[in-house]
Amino acid sequence: MDKTLDWAKLPYFLAVARSGSLRTAAETLGATHATVNRNLGALEETYGVRLFERSKKGLVLTSAGEALVPLAEEAETAVIAARRRLQGLDREASGTVRLSIPTFFGHRIPGIIARFERAYPDIELRINVTDRFEDLDRDETDVSIRIAHQVDDSAVAEKILRYASAIYASQDYLDRNWESRGPKGEGLQWIGWGDGVPVPDWVRASPFPKARVRYELNSPTLIAKLVAEGVGMSRFPVIAASWIDGMIPIPGTEPYLDRSVWIMRHSELRQTIRVQLLVDHLARELQAMRPAFLGPLYKA
Repeated sequence: MDKTLDWAKLPYFLAVARSGSLRTAAETLGATHATVNRNLGALEETYGVRLFERSKKGLVLTSAGEALVPLAEEAETAVIAARRRLQGLDREASGTVRLSIPTFFGHRIPGIIARFERAYPDIELRINVTDRFEDLDRDETDVSIRIAHQVDDSAVAEKILRYASAIYASQDYLDRNWESRGPKGEGLQWIGWGDGVPVPDWVRASPFPKARVRYELNSPTLIAKLVAEGVGMSRFPVIAASWIDGMIPIPGTEPYLDRSVWIMRHSELRQTIRVQLLVDHLARELQAMRPAFLGPLYKA
């Protein structure tokens, strides 16, 4: 049995080990269910052991599979490091750069990308819009715009600006519920942000700590639409609220400084010219939007 290409099958093994699902692994790798299953079976045949137990709930690592995980991760790290090192030597203003952006930027990113395209037509961007923090160390992306208080990754992180948030509802929702509310928000309803905490810190710190928290949603767009439809109230960056018709600030509340916008890239790519050009472009575009990010808190 030819064992020289075991390393080519290891990404399939790791994807299944991390997700416990052939389907999820296939989506992660951009492959088909059959391709993942075939490579996994070939790896098991090559080693002569079962790496997973199959059940209705998914795939569970056997003891042999558990022993292979750290070795496969070492191989993954080495391959990624080699790729990063070679990419870091690239001094051409051409090629591909993978960019990860949060859905928060969905309304503004087309203009930003269009201007980059006109300035650098030989650089191709592959853009993933997601609110998941993509892992630069695992080579999931090259450049990432991240919304966070702090970042702890082993990547080069540049804080661009801090933005303001406020509490929003629709006029219809206020007309129906505002006058009958209790002193701490009793009778009002929050639309939750999907952190799994029944009463998150931002609710407790708000003027309405006793309002009911309903829904656990991970889509800012969906939350904004529900607010605009009069389902409840929620907090939003002031810049995002300006993009959604029907959202107005809650009476008597003030905007406040919230998290920061960061641009992140892997340290090995800091000398890659196409990555540097993209990072510089994004930084200029975002900094120019500072007044909109801060809203009423902006001071020239």
